[in-house]
Amino acid sequence: MALLGQGALAMWWDMAPAYRGEFEDWHTHEHFPERMAIPGFLRGSRWAAADGGEGFFILYEMETYGTLVSPGYLASLNAPSPWSTKMMPHHRNMVRSQCHVLESRGGALSGHALTVRLSPADGAAGRLRGYLRELADALRVRPGTSAGHLLQTETPKIAATTEQKIRGGADKAADWVFIACGYDRAVLQSLAAIELGEQGLQERGARANATRGLYTLSHSNTPADVS
Repeated sequence: MALLGQGALAMWWDMAPAYRGEFEDWHTHEHFPERMAIPGFLRGSRWAAADGGEGFFILYEMETYGTLVSPGYLASLNAPSPWSTKMMPHHRNMVRSQCHVLESRGGALSGHALTVRLSPADGAAGRLRGYLRELADALRVRPGTSAGHLLQTETPKIAATTEQKIRGGADKAADWVFIACGYDRAVLQSLAAIELGEQGLQERGARANATRGLYTLSHSNTPADVS
């Protein structure tokens, strides 16, 4: 099964160890259920840095890109609960990308996820997308991996939300996002070094200095799970 829907919200942030326990409690038992109650939200997943560090990766799968600017979602962003208001300032180094799903092959959830934040070089978008499409298709059946997905960010032109203001201002955003899922961490590490490594990507049309992160699945919800 590919990603659910044609829209996605991909986010990365750091959470200090002192707040991690409460963060995971809040995110699991309040925040995810709130989001899953919004029309158009199909699934949410939380992934923790595989090396035990402070990083988290969050992926929301949505019916369409329009869900990102829907009245229900904007209302939630502008009326955070007291617990959300308490936790938002602790989301450090926020990268928040509102995305179209360009390519999606294989299952969306597995034990591990490798994320690559990248951009195409001038005039090379078609070549790079073709390479990543072929790679996603290969990952669907390769031993150790289960899926590959390509997202492209389009930041909507809307006013800063209350949640964003609580976090301290403008969030950063990725350009393209490639997500490789798998059950063998070592295979994903090799993928990050070779096919999705700096040389491998630049030879196929990417700009230099892509950002890579390896994560382990922590929690996932669908609307049916919290209804």
